[in-house]
Amino acid sequence: MEKQKKSSIVLGLPKGSLQESTFALFKRAGFDVSCSSRSYIPSINDDEIKCRLLRPQEMSRYVELGLLDAGICGYDWIYENGSDVHEICELNYSKATSNPVRWVLAVPNDSKIKTVKDLAGKRISTEAIGLTKRYLKQHGVKADVEFSWGATEVKAPELVDAIVDLTETGSSLRANNLRIVDTILVSTTRFIANKASWKNAAKRRKLEQLKMLLTGALEARRLVLLKCNAPSKSLGKVVAAMPALHAPTVNALHGGDWFAVESVVEEKLVRDLIPALTAAGATGIIELPLNKVIF
Repeated sequence: MEKQKKSSIVLGLPKGSLQESTFALFKRAGFDVSCSSRSYIPSINDDEIKCRLLRPQEMSRYVELGLLDAGICGYDWIYENGSDVHEICELNYSKATSNPVRWVLAVPNDSKIKTVKDLAGKRISTEAIGLTKRYLKQHGVKADVEFSWGATEVKAPELVDAIVDLTETGSSLRANNLRIVDTILVSTTRFIANKASWKNAAKRRKLEQLKMLLTGALEARRLVLLKCNAPSKSLGKVVAAMPALHAPTVNALHGGDWFAVESVVEEKLVRDLIPALTAAGATGIIELPLNKVIF
């Protein structure tokens, strides 16, 4: 019991736009996380992990204070809060894609604002006050920056002259007739730890295991297992056509002059790879999804 207590970690998971994709990532990594709509304490099928559901905006502060051993949030909020935490790894996923998200300066399509210098004396609405003020200071611009409680895109031009907002695809900005003037910060999701927790050997071991499984699950999203059979006369051509992380696996089939060939390949290559393998003499080709790939 004492050993379990020392290795138990309190893990913050992001509530909001990242919640669904985070739970899905943990599922692929082997952890079943569930939470009712009114609860902030998710359940997880690991006795050494206690989960807490928090807004990404405040995650890094609680990790820094040691109220959480570790957490998952965007680099933008670590930067916004100026949090002194240990970054375990970068996790390349977001709400809709695997692409980074961006904090951008945006204005109405018909605005006369063309550059950051044109913001002098203007009013800007944003959730990221610190980020925006640092950006303006770097460019020597004085403007009125006010906190936005949400629905930031609809505030320009009636309430403010410009906004600084988070975008992944830009679709929401376009839908609200806004154009991007500048990208202020590019952010990806980070797995972070309290520095004292990271120095605790048992907790660090658990966090490193989490890192391995989560990054393995992310790697697997772009890869598939491709398997096929080939007669001995075609084996050389099939192996030559089959890409691999290291080299394809080849096994002799029982009772005949045939071989099984399999390899982990990038999913985006499969469309062109299957016809190439068929032309090389492969048969019985199957494609299988993967949950984790550990390098």
